[in-house]
Amino acid sequence: MTKEERYKGDMDPYNRRQECSSAHITIQIILLATTSTDGKCRVFSTFIKGVDARDSRTGSSSDAKFGEQIVQLDLSFSWAFGVKWSPSGNTLAYVGHNSMIYFVDDVGPSPLAQNVAFRDLPLRDVFFVSERMVIGVGFDCSPMVFAADGSGIWSFIRFLGERKAVSSSAKYGSQFSEAFGKLYGQSKQGVGNDGVEHSRTRGGIHENCINGIVPLREDGSSKVTRFSTSGLDGKIVIWDLKNQEDLSVYL
Repeated sequence: MTKEERYKGDMDPYNRRQECSSAHITIQIILLATTSTDGKCRVFSTFIKGVDARDSRTGSSSDAKFGEQIVQLDLSFSWAFGVKWSPSGNTLAYVGHNSMIYFVDDVGPSPLAQNVAFRDLPLRDVFFVSERMVIGVGFDCSPMVFAADGSGIWSFIRFLGERKAVSSSAKYGSQFSEAFGKLYGQSKQGVGNDGVEHSRTRGGIHENCINGIVPLREDGSSKVTRFSTSGLDGKIVIWDLKNQEDLSVYL
């Protein structure tokens, strides 16, 4: 391969590495969602004629052939990482390297999407605990909890297992002030920024990026209250949500 051919291959818009995939299987339709380094989330049909049953109630997506792209979501302007379906398959969630998480309902030609931006480091993976609660993990070393209210609006709730609680009113100004003070050899206390909270202490049980999360289901139960995480620190941690009273409403 010549240098020019190699360069053209790098510039090919379809020459992107797949980052993650998640399949949702029901009796009516089978969907495969993928994310990639071009920031896009693509949903494909894996319906096999003669094997899977069609249902007219599922809409135009059920008419798609095997391998046909149903929708391409251009919500993220950076690398897209973990992607998961909700238990019912009605909602799709995926994360981007721009510290945002995206929620998509009615996946098809006219999807309904919303995003939640947060001030902390990007997520790498995500999974649905229930239809209304999602756990995200990534570079911030502590699992993040997102939940939907009664009207279906998603928001960040809190961290799990962190050393120091974070307030929902925390401001970006604290990070800027601390960095500005360090640049000029000043201490954090010497920076005048009254009314702005200091950024939270990084880390918790994990001491490095969390790059894997797996739900732990009990035999005969479809409800998830426990999950495990693995990180670049070499740790595998099991989390139990049963004792989290403020989150029980979302389970």
